[in-house]
Amino acid sequence: MSVPDAKAAVTARDGRRSRSRSRARRTGMPVSVALSAVALAAAILCAIAPGLLAPQDPALIDPAGGLQTASGAHLLGTDALGRDVLSRVVAGARSALVGPLILTSATVVISTFLALLAGYLGGWFDAVVSRVADTIYALPALIVTIVIVGVFGGGWWLAIGVLVVFNTPTALRILRAAVIERRDLPYVEAARTIGVSRWSIMVRHLLPNLEPMIVTCFFLGFTYGMVELSALSFLGLGVPPGSPDWGRMLAENRVQVAQNPWAAVAPGIAIVATVLSANILGGWIYERLERRKRER
Repeated sequence: MSVPDAKAAVTARDGRRSRSRSRARRTGMPVSVALSAVALAAAILCAIAPGLLAPQDPALIDPAGGLQTASGAHLLGTDALGRDVLSRVVAGARSALVGPLILTSATVVISTFLALLAGYLGGWFDAVVSRVADTIYALPALIVTIVIVGVFGGGWWLAIGVLVVFNTPTALRILRAAVIERRDLPYVEAARTIGVSRWSIMVRHLLPNLEPMIVTCFFLGFTYGMVELSALSFLGLGVPPGSPDWGRMLAENRVQVAQNPWAAVAPGIAIVATVLSANILGGWIYERLERRKRER
């Protein structure tokens, strides 16, 4: 083989390796993302079927067996009332996930609808929506929620409703900016030129192109919602007393942390792991969606 032929072969081989690495980066899932997906799947499974996964009845009280350390009978020990900590962590996944899921779904739907109208139509409607959103955004959401729930005593559902109002401006600002960025692009101008209605343009042309931003808002809102609702439960303003909930478990067991640290540490780890996993997985999905749209 001549020198030019050898150089050409090396160049071709390097090109194939480069394309292979590039393809792997496009299709592969990083270890951190895979672990995050597994952690979220485990939390969802616990929320769906806690009775199948919890080793014992999470509500079973055994005063004589309170504050036991980890053992074969109780892998994470027991709390002050003798309830199995692992079973309560498993059962607590339901309220820990369902609340933020309801909160975030309502927030994303409302903010997407308002962002499409305000961003595309503009004018006085955009001005009013933007000013109201800025005003709500400036208020301390958690403090106002604590005051409202404490005064009216509405509990879990009132807390979710108030947080929907206060979390909507964050997603609204992100999505409205994305709509404004896209409303004058050629494909929108072409649809407008041929007489497509405003509603059809918003729903059929703008909304599909907001998909990456909507995913971002959903995962971001989910993590915020979990932290906020867990904080309210910690303060006694979320789920009813005695219910298995990660935030309430932290509040109930923090004073007995010396006797059985797992009673408070386990729900704290569950909250942190779920929030981090949702953030990592949401960021990866956003990057994949953005890359797919750029490659079209």
